[in-house]
Amino acid sequence: MTKLHFNPELLPVDSLAGEDPVHPERLTLSWLRERFAEPPQWTPEKTDEHRLREHADGRIVDAAVLVPLVDREGTLTLLLTQRTEHLTDHGGQVSLPGGRVEESDGSIVETALREAREEIGLDPSHVEVMGLLPEYITGTGYRVTPVVALVHPPFELTADFNEVAEIFEVPLAFLMNGMNHQIRTVMLPDGVRQRTFYSMPYDRFFIWGATAGMLRNLFHFLRA
Repeated sequence: MTKLHFNPELLPVDSLAGEDPVHPERLTLSWLRERFAEPPQWTPEKTDEHRLREHADGRIVDAAVLVPLVDREGTLTLLLTQRTEHLTDHGGQVSLPGGRVEESDGSIVETALREAREEIGLDPSHVEVMGLLPEYITGTGYRVTPVVALVHPPFELTADFNEVAEIFEVPLAFLMNGMNHQIRTVMLPDGVRQRTFYSMPYDRFFIWGATAGMLRNLFHFLRA
């Protein structure tokens, strides 16, 4: 995977997704536990990235990410990372902690927990796994399973600076509001096809692509 040939932040906003925010009652620990214990019927959203890769040739690599929801005295935040610029895949982008499945991993949950510990030093003893979201196929050839979990403070984090430039948190209420979900479009290198993607800019961080796509599915799951 080569580096991006465009700056997604400079692309104009086509529109906003525009759905109503998830009700505050649904952004509480008790409600989230109940929702994952008894999931409803719902339809995951497939982005252009997912559709383009599904019909492309080439090997798909299984991977997992942790979706770490941090309990900040009753207010939930999402813990994210800014990847280092030199990485081949998704360098410099905002990401959820995670990576490819290793043969030694006993499950997809173990992959997510191991990667979170390696990347940001998150001790699994602080993590309460709630459930999984549908697989997300990225344009770089990964089939990613998001593992949603609560993270209980106090905890300490130590970034692996070979992979992670910064660790930060975003209020979950901001991310679970369709008015904060921007839709942007870029022309692909062949000059014929376009790719439309979601972005969720927050403060000085630009959340987009696969991370935004997986957060859209969390949004749909909580609203269902």
